[in-house]
This record gives sequence, C-alpha cells and structure tokens, in this order.
Amino acid sequence: MARTRTVVMGAAGRDFHNFQVCYRDDPSVEVVAFTATQIPGIEDRIFPPELAGSLYPLGIPILPEEMLPEIIRRHKVKQVVFAYSDLAHVEVMHRASLALSRGADFVFLGPDRTMLRASVPVISVCAVRTGCGKSGVTERIWEILQARSIRSVVIRHPMPYCDLNRMRVERFATMEDLDKYLCTVEEREEYEHLVRRGIIVYAGVDYRAIIGTAQKEAQVLLWDGGNNDFSFIRPDLEIVVMDPHRPGHERLYHPGEANFLRAQVLIINKMDTANKENVDQLMRSAATSNPKAVLIKTASRIYVDGGEKIRGKRVLVVEDGPTVTHGGMAYGAGALAARQYGAAELVDPRPYAVGSLKACFDSYPHLKEVLPAEGYSPEQLRDLEATIRQTACDLVLIATPIDLSRLIAIDHPALRVTYQVEDWGEPTLEQVVENFIRRRG
Repeated sequence: MARTRTVVMGAAGRDFHNFQVCYRDDPSVEVVAFTATQIPGIEDRIFPPELAGSLYPLGIPILPEEMLPEIIRRHKVKQVVFAYSDLAHVEVMHRASLALSRGADFVFLGPDRTMLRASVPVISVCAVRTGCGKSGVTERIWEILQARSIRSVVIRHPMPYCDLNRMRVERFATMEDLDKYLCTVEEREEYEHLVRRGIIVYAGVDYRAIIGTAQKEAQVLLWDGGNNDFSFIRPDLEIVVMDPHRPGHERLYHPGEANFLRAQVLIINKMDTANKENVDQLMRSAATSNPKAVLIKTASRIYVDGGEKIRGKRVLVVEDGPTVTHGGMAYGAGALAARQYGAAELVDPRPYAVGSLKACFDSYPHLKEVLPAEGYSPEQLRDLEATIRQTACDLVLIATPIDLSRLIAIDHPALRVTYQVEDWGEPTLEQVVENFIRRRG
C-alpha cells in the first residue's frame, strides 16, 4: 500500500504528540519530516528512532520551517499537518496557502483524535493566548484540592528542547530534578514555581507513558497547557483563561479560539490590573460565543518583597520570555509592578542587547521597555547575563517565575516579582472546583 507522504509543522511539542498518537504505527502514512519554528535552536535535529517506532528505523529529520516548499517538492509530500500554537488566524492561513500552492493538503488534527484518556478525573487549564496566567490558576486549583486531602499532580504541555530520548518521561518533585534534566529557562518558568510549592510536575515527549505513570500517584490530574493549545488529555472539567489586557484575541488566534468555544469554565484573569471596558468586551464575547460556559473572574496579585526600593529608580524589567515574544505582549507583570511601585523609568534594553537577545528584539519589534528572559541554550543565558550587566539601570526587576540568580550572575541590585491568582467576586474558582469534586464523588 502506498504511504501518504506527510510533513508535520511544529515547534517541539504538539507535533511530536500528534505523530505518536496518530501516525507512529500507521502503515498508511509516512512522515518524511517535522518542521520547526518559534523556539530557537530546535531544528536540524533527528526525532530519534527509539521514539519514532519500527516504521522509522533512522528516525525523522527536524528541519527549519523555511524549508517547507523544498521538502514538499523533494519528497512529493501530499499532506502538511499543522501542529503548533498561538498563531494569528491570518498567519495560519498564510502557511496553509503555501502548502496548497505546492499541491499538498493542509490538515489540522482535532481534540477527539489527539486527546488521550486517563483512569482518574482530569481538570484542564488552557488559555486563549500565551501569558494569560494558566499556571497560576493551576496552582490555585491544586491548593483547593490539597486543602481537601485530594492528591493531584500537574501534567505540563511539552517543552522538549534537549535530548528527546532522555526527556521521554520527566518527573519534577525537587529543585534538584530541574538541574538533573538540564532544564532551560523556559522550562523552569513553567515548572519551578510549582515544584517550590511541593507540587509534582510531569512533562516530556511520550504522553501515553507520562499519563500512565502520573495517574498512579494522583486522584486528580491537572493539565497545565502551553501557549494557547488544547489539552493532550481528555478533560472532565475544561477551564480556559482569558486576558483582559488583550480583549478580542479570544477570536483571533489558533487554537485559542477553539479553547474559547469549547470551555466549560471561562476565567477572566488579571482583574486587578484590567480596565472596565476590556472586561466588558470579554464578557460580551463570552455571552455571544459560549453562553453555556460558567464565567468567573480572578485577580493575578503582584507582589514584590522590598518593593519600596523601586520608587524613583531607573528599572530594567526582565519578563517571562514566551509571554512577551510569541505571546505578543509589550509588557508583563514586571512592568506592571515597576509602575505600581513608582519606578522613575523603565530602561530600554535594546541598545545594550548582545547576540541572541539583539536578534530577539529584531524579531519582536513591539518590545521596547522590557527584556525577555530568553534562555533556551547556554549561549542565550550568557547573552542574557551580558545584556543585563551592561544595561545602565539602578535596579533589575525580575518577573520570570524562576530564581534567575541560580542560573546567571546579576551584578545590579535585583528584586523578584511574584504573582498569585485570587478569587474576584462570585462564582469563585473554589466553588467551581467544589462542584466538580461533588459530581465526581
């Protein structure tokens, strides 16, 4: 039987999951390549044969997305599968048009085909955009379950940026585990704040194996989504977070709009820093497009220990990388904290950026007053350290969810920004989770 030659377009996450769930053992499909984008340095690798299975004894090449037309031509590709997240609808369709112009089909794999089943209840926390505050909501749900003596663990959307075989199943229970798995800054931003709370986090590449292991030590699984992707596990309660700093985006980005339309519970987060017009716009959007969803509101409280030191200072703000890069935000919690505590100026880091950080600013021209904490490789960490060192500022305000000083030397005086999700009016997140607990017995 002729196999349908296929390319999977991804960013080292859903692409690998879709392959393993749908194509790995399918003799009717031949995946000739993955393409990679968004994440620096993840292309020009091999998806290893140990993970690819018996149909792929040499593994599968991972190539830059820019090579897609040549890959289609060279391999006579019939099908291009789109498998990454947080792209504007128009950008997705540009990629579709490129594939169609070369004669190939352009395909999306949906939740029913790609969601795996667990043997314990699952609560998923997803979003309409990167940087809405998913992980804070996940942490709050864990607290609610913990207070009722219900064991839960977090399964995180994949971030396999290093050795894929070594990352097949990762379990993070201590800070030492983050070091053992050689986590990048971006991985630490997602895992570290949970682990510090005593929350066990699973991630990796093979989600059948991850779920099978995680559900042995949990009464409830918490899916903590990445970007604005939908869950890899079929949820019993589907929660989706919206951002009032980006109203309208719930209908403009893939696959965040799918999350928005699917949600059983919609959360408007960051109420404490939102303006009323934006909140009202989100409420109208929810009422029009997903009226059956329970709509709740939460604050994302910003805290700075020693925040009084910010007043009157020229501050360099270091923000969570994905939120301000492909998440499209010009600012994050760090910039909000600097203004809240009376900073005299947010220093523009662009004149001081070196190496990969300079290239990052070229790629994301909307960034002017914040420095993204890019650290996908040791080289990027060195560039981040050098950029911070030579920036003319009085104070560095670190708003990533990690202790950046464990990874790089920061010569300037520095303070950390933390944030915590709290209920804002009724119905509350706690009431929603309690109703779920009652329904599940």
